[in-house]
Amino acid sequence: MDRIDLFRIFTRVVETSSFTHAADTLNMPRSSVSTAIQELEARVGTRLLARTTRSVAPTPDGAAFYHHCVRLVADVEETENLFRSGSAGPGGLLRVDMPGRIGRLLVAPALPTFLQRYPDIDIELGVTDRAINLIEDRVDCVLRIGPLQDSGLIARRMGELPLINVASPAYLASHGIPLRPSELGGHEAVRYASPTTGRVEEWEWVENGSIHTMPLSGRVSVNNAETLVACCLAGLGLIQVPAYDVRHHIQRGELVEVMPDWRAEPMSMTLLYPHRQHLSRRLQLFADWLAILLARETA
Repeated sequence: MDRIDLFRIFTRVVETSSFTHAADTLNMPRSSVSTAIQELEARVGTRLLARTTRSVAPTPDGAAFYHHCVRLVADVEETENLFRSGSAGPGGLLRVDMPGRIGRLLVAPALPTFLQRYPDIDIELGVTDRAINLIEDRVDCVLRIGPLQDSGLIARRMGELPLINVASPAYLASHGIPLRPSELGGHEAVRYASPTTGRVEEWEWVENGSIHTMPLSGRVSVNNAETLVACCLAGLGLIQVPAYDVRHHIQRGELVEVMPDWRAEPMSMTLLYPHRQHLSRRLQLFADWLAILLARETA
């Protein structure tokens, strides 16, 4: 069997975590998929997949080999499409994941422009506030907000998200308007708990170049940005939130910014992908487009 075909079969097995599912999507007999993997492992001289009765997962060597295969297969597909009739640029499927509200409020409304510019690229857009594994979740790149853990992934900085302090008019009418952090003791916050760690974020502000934090009381904790804003709109307390996230609510008078001189430190936005040498042309184009979009919409 041709080596590129072996690479395609291997990547599909990794992405589906199943010989049977890979065979179904490739329209091949399961026995042919199994034979192809055996042949590929014999060629490279190492075990690529760890097999159990319930699932298939890449070994450490297999995970590293998977990224090389993805890059090679993408290069071959782009080369094959180069001179096909009607093909004016890069094509293929790009799997992207990002926080829910950025995906819904910023990226989804702007996607028609990207798709019109690159008619041969398809986007599979996942939106979640939890951390995902690019290999296990079969994602090409992920947009992450805030500090990064050392993951071994390549990181491209996409700018910063300014944060503001807001509350509903009903809450402020009932509890008063805080003018400085020292007045927060008598206030409540809608507390945000990390969906990954469960840790509740403290109230934060920058003063004289230094970051300060303090815990605020609150009767409601949430682990989802959509719910955080909804609870604030319902008058349940103060929140710190990216400015873009509540721009329209402020314009409509549904939320009010407070303590503008004591904002939290802006949050970094980073696009992560497995390795620089595996960056396909379609991912390069999407990353460039996304950087421009985020700079415009979050300023």
